[in-house]
Amino acid sequence: MPPSALPLGAPLPEDGALPASAADGLTDRDFGVYLHIPFCRVRCGYCDFNTYTATELRGVSQQSYPDEVVRELDLAVRVLGGLGPLREAATVFIGGGTPTLLPPGDLARLIHAVRERFGLRDGAEVTVEANPDSVSASDIAALAEAGVTRMSIGMQSSVPHVLRALDRTHDPDRVPDVVAAAKEAGLETSVDLIYGAPGESIEDWKRSVDAALAMQPHHISAYALIIEEGTRLHRQIACGKVEPPDDDLQADMYEFADERFAEAGYEWYEISNWSRGGAFPSRHNLAYWTGQDWWGAGPGAHSHVGGVRWWNAKHPAAYASRLHAGRTPAVGHEVLDAAAKQTESILLQSRIRHGIPLAELPDRTPVAGLIADELIDPRAALTGTLRLTLKGRLLADTVVRRLDVVS
Repeated sequence: MPPSALPLGAPLPEDGALPASAADGLTDRDFGVYLHIPFCRVRCGYCDFNTYTATELRGVSQQSYPDEVVRELDLAVRVLGGLGPLREAATVFIGGGTPTLLPPGDLARLIHAVRERFGLRDGAEVTVEANPDSVSASDIAALAEAGVTRMSIGMQSSVPHVLRALDRTHDPDRVPDVVAAAKEAGLETSVDLIYGAPGESIEDWKRSVDAALAMQPHHISAYALIIEEGTRLHRQIACGKVEPPDDDLQADMYEFADERFAEAGYEWYEISNWSRGGAFPSRHNLAYWTGQDWWGAGPGAHSHVGGVRWWNAKHPAAYASRLHAGRTPAVGHEVLDAAAKQTESILLQSRIRHGIPLAELPDRTPVAGLIADELIDPRAALTGTLRLTLKGRLLADTVVRRLDVVS
């Protein structure tokens, strides 16, 4: 089963050169690096990410894959160096897939490659995603030694039948051990949860939330299960084998989690993300939501610099073939005009606690109605900021539609 399709877009030149407009205001924005590791042992039935199991990869190996990513980082130096001075990376995020299917030495090599080519800003955030069953305490110690500062752990649930419904294969009892090992190595920790899985009750969800809090991670993400077209779960629902997620139940689950997280000292900073004491947000993800620059290396990875967005060939074999031929792996790009930039800024910044200045809205007429419907914070609005209430977070799509920035 292939992951979702890439968007359409005009090709870049063979050497990957970006339009001159990408250099505008270059030094005013932070720069981050995303490194995509596309390998998974098992493809989960709900997953729409650009990931592959071993049986889906012909002519591509995990052993040679770091060479391909380093090759693209060399290209990034040439392309970005053509726009102006290279910027140190403020954040690095190694995601997937399951990055920790690669040996720690390979991940360390990729971090070193970023450091060698761009430099890492003092205090840079370096995150690695991990599945609980694919990383050991010694692996974590090696990653910390290599410069990793943060580990994001795919917990999803603490309830075995919920994990089975999601095709997750790890032992839920393994998660606390991984979180403890990461803390012992001096890393910040984040755990990811998913709610609304087939057969998951509110009591199941409460059990998972309490299990996550018992580990006292620095950060928690909680995402509503979304049924993506083309996934196995989508097909099961379409033929009536599985019930679709219940919107009302998912809303109840979100409200419970938000209340419990707040009681435990976690502050929401984006609709699906909470940070302990407000002090440990994912700086890399915040860069996405606030329109900073990043280079995404790897098959299917997306990048953004100065209002220019581009994306790589999806399949690892096609990605590697383009690089070996001396061509950019990018297969499409788009240049955002002023209106598109404004729309995207409103869509993204409205999701975060910081909110968006009312002055940046193309039309403030809907604001009074949003306050009356308790979707945005009236006190924040009085000081010039649009900030979602709890009800507004549950109805965020409605808010942006009423702001008339999307059709």
